Amino acid sequence: MDNISKAQRRANMRAVRSRDTGPEMLVRSLLHRLGYRFRLHRKDLPGTPDLVFISRRKVIFVHGCFWHQHPKCPRATVPSSNVEFWGRKLERNTARDRGDLMRLRRLGWKVMVVWECNTKRPERLTARLRRFLANPPYPL
Repeated sequence: MDNISKAQRRANMRAVRSRDTGPEMLVRSLLHRLGYRFRLHRKDLPGTPDLVFISRRKVIFVHGCFWHQHPKCPRATVPSSNVEFWGRKLERNTARDRGDLMRLRRLGWKVMVVWECNTKRPERLTARLRRFLANPPYPL
């Protein structure tokens, strides 16, 4: 059972942002420090990637572990109240994500997903970003 009221839970969930989140802002800051420039939230691409590197044909999604159900992550647990609703909602999110990644790859884009929990270790994330954006690319 939830420890907070339905009204408070509703207010909390409505306050969640889809853009300019803390993890996304950190990734953007790291990329700027590395000297990369990018476009934000290109609506003409499947899934509206958070960061788009047009000339490199690479995109980065910054996913929240809960909303996008990061496998084996403790942040990705389904709330104990309204379990059926959350189960359906989160499954739709992950199915949509899989479809978006597949469509982007078919269009010739390279895709990287940065999970919220990955932003807790910026030095490791910086190395991973550098490898992903390297020209020519080398293995992640």
